[in-house]
Amino acid sequence: MAESAIVDLRSDTVTKPTPGMRRAMAEAEVGDDVYGEDPTIRALEERVAGLFGHEAGLFVPSGTMGNQIGLRLVCEPGQEVLCDSEAHIVTYEMGAAAVLFGISTRTVVSDGGRLDVAQLVDQVRPHGNWHLTATAAVAVENTHNRGGGLVQPLDQLQALWDWSRQAGVNVHLDGARVFNAHVASGVDLATYGSLADTASVCLSKGLGAPVGSVLVASADRIAAARLWRKRLGGGMRQAGVLAAAGLYALDSHLDRLAEDHEHAQLLAKRLGLDPATVETNLVRLDGVPAPAVAEAAKARGVLVSQTDARRLRLVTNLGVDREGVDRAADVLAELLDR
Repeated sequence: MAESAIVDLRSDTVTKPTPGMRRAMAEAEVGDDVYGEDPTIRALEERVAGLFGHEAGLFVPSGTMGNQIGLRLVCEPGQEVLCDSEAHIVTYEMGAAAVLFGISTRTVVSDGGRLDVAQLVDQVRPHGNWHLTATAAVAVENTHNRGGGLVQPLDQLQALWDWSRQAGVNVHLDGARVFNAHVASGVDLATYGSLADTASVCLSKGLGAPVGSVLVASADRIAAARLWRKRLGGGMRQAGVLAAAGLYALDSHLDRLAEDHEHAQLLAKRLGLDPATVETNLVRLDGVPAPAVAEAAKARGVLVSQTDARRLRLVTNLGVDREGVDRAADVLAELLDR
């Protein structure tokens, strides 16, 4: 990597299609997806649904659309979704559940985003009490973005699922980085999928596709989801060129997520952090003058995210190789005097 090249650790969404991915996109067979005639999109939807053990899938332009349609499938207007206070669906999705669907959200403060089923269940509001807004669904984020990319414990996911079957409460999985969770933990994607009624999984983060997520659920729910996608303006016509990127990413970029995790560990060690706190590809730097450090790093060709005034986030990704990671570590260690 040339000294003048930018090392972009702001997010794993900043990656650009690789040459092989561009070829796959250029050669994709396409049709009108609103008519259900795009074979590449159909192939991607079937592939992802199969990976997660669900009957059907729906290709959507963004993880936010996937999450919001997924929530609407498991929650009626006037009901509530319960989730972590730092969850993406209530932090970064612009109040969409309330604005679009009349869905209320209520949050529980957790230990750094880590799922605690007993804590959540204690806050669930029952159906049938006309004084209360009934809890229709619980949403879980895996990995947890603002929790520093932590992988949700499988025993807690299983306990939530088991409880939900008895309680008549649905489970939605925000799986924006569930592929990272899979690679880090060794838990099968089908296992994660089996513990949620609806799941939105992102192709444009660690896997490096330029656009798109897939919502998976039962066939009946996905049929309803297609209507919601159309209402929300998500009918993309000949979008097989985008789906082809997702298929290529699944074939070529899934296993290499381990490299991003290794790079995150290297950053943690170089910056004096406990590597045990870095489970996937996100590194949090807490208690630092974030604006000043970010600006100084940018001036030296290293881009990082400010998540608040005292916290920086570094996200290793497909576009940053080992040389880039070493360079970023050198710059940040000097700026932080570590």
